[in-house]
Amino acid sequence: MSDNLAKLSKSLAEDLHTESMWDWELLPPEILIQSLSLLPIKTLITCTSVSKTWKSIIQNPTFISNHLHLSNNNNHLLLFRLCSKQLSEATRKLKIDEHENELYKLYWDNNEDFNEHTNFDFPFHVLTYSGVFNVIGTYNGLVCFANDVFSHFCDFILWNPCVRKFVKLPPPTACTNTHGLCHESTGFGFDAKTNDYKVVRVVTLENAGRIGESPPEVEVYSLAIGEWRMVTALAPIGDVRARVRQAFINGALHWIASKKVTNNKFINFVMVFHLGDEVFREMELPKLSDEDGYREQLAISAYGNSLALFHGTVRALDIWVINIWVMKEYADAASWTKIFTAAFPGFAYDVPRPIAFRRSGEVILEKLKEQLVSCDLESQEIKDLGIAGYGYTFAGSYVESLVLLDKPNRAVTY
Repeated sequence: MSDNLAKLSKSLAEDLHTESMWDWELLPPEILIQSLSLLPIKTLITCTSVSKTWKSIIQNPTFISNHLHLSNNNNHLLLFRLCSKQLSEATRKLKIDEHENELYKLYWDNNEDFNEHTNFDFPFHVLTYSGVFNVIGTYNGLVCFANDVFSHFCDFILWNPCVRKFVKLPPPTACTNTHGLCHESTGFGFDAKTNDYKVVRVVTLENAGRIGESPPEVEVYSLAIGEWRMVTALAPIGDVRARVRQAFINGALHWIASKKVTNNKFINFVMVFHLGDEVFREMELPKLSDEDGYREQLAISAYGNSLALFHGTVRALDIWVINIWVMKEYADAASWTKIFTAAFPGFAYDVPRPIAFRRSGEVILEKLKEQLVSCDLESQEIKDLGIAGYGYTFAGSYVESLVLLDKPNRAVTY
């Protein structure tokens, strides 16, 4: 973009706050569109009230896509879901605190100070069955969450807080009422092949055989179509643990799953589902030696364009060890490399828990009842982020967008 175009866009934004505006619609359409594309989200929302022409431009899917591309290149933000001490304690006791809301905040991830960029009103607290929602993931400004932290309810919402719109998904097909006792894990991502956002449920039917000995049922919700449908491709034999963390990279969703082998032994692996082709494959996890401990917690995370594995284990009665592995070359199991190990006194519920990576490669750790910290994996230097975390914290890369603004008949405004 030229300097003149940037100045023109700035002038347009300033004119919105004056009583008399120059007739911007006299500009050639391509210049007007390019000028609008440089404006921030809040200003663009105001612009939709200026004229029908501007509203039509801003709600056009092509404009939304182009604006998103610019935002992806210029913004480096992390979205945090934070819970107060009161809300976290109530949730752990299976109670609902009607006076405490989840907090959703954006922080800049490109400076040492880790400054807050903005925060969002959260309009869904009164809908929760469990105290807090289960945040599945974010992509292109959409946040996907489920109302299933401690329940088998299958309520899902896609939310764009920047434009104050959301879509409540219809009930899925595979659930306890229709398929008997089951548990599920959910993924969320973007299908670049069809320009569509998809929610994927991996459902293990507990009455269809012993867990880990049969493939799960899988269904996909398409935002473009607005419906759930069952996936015809056969999933690998294995059990994806209930509400396990997902990672979306390279157009595919990744979950940690386990399958039964000989002598009642289970092995863990990565179950992969490509959103474009809607096919499955498996990836091996690194070999974890017997010395790593007798009780494990595993979680997967995106790490650039590849994967990372968070591995927590008890090595002694009061020593909790955190290992972080990264897959140096995506899809190459031989490239798994352990890059971080640290031991902490205490038990799993009271030691730092890795929750996300920063753009710099540092990992964000949460310790219950304390501040969130950022850890340099090479020097192991710890930095206090100045953010209180009391459990149920989510953090993920975020980009501000106009997504859902082009769906006036499906998205609800609040």
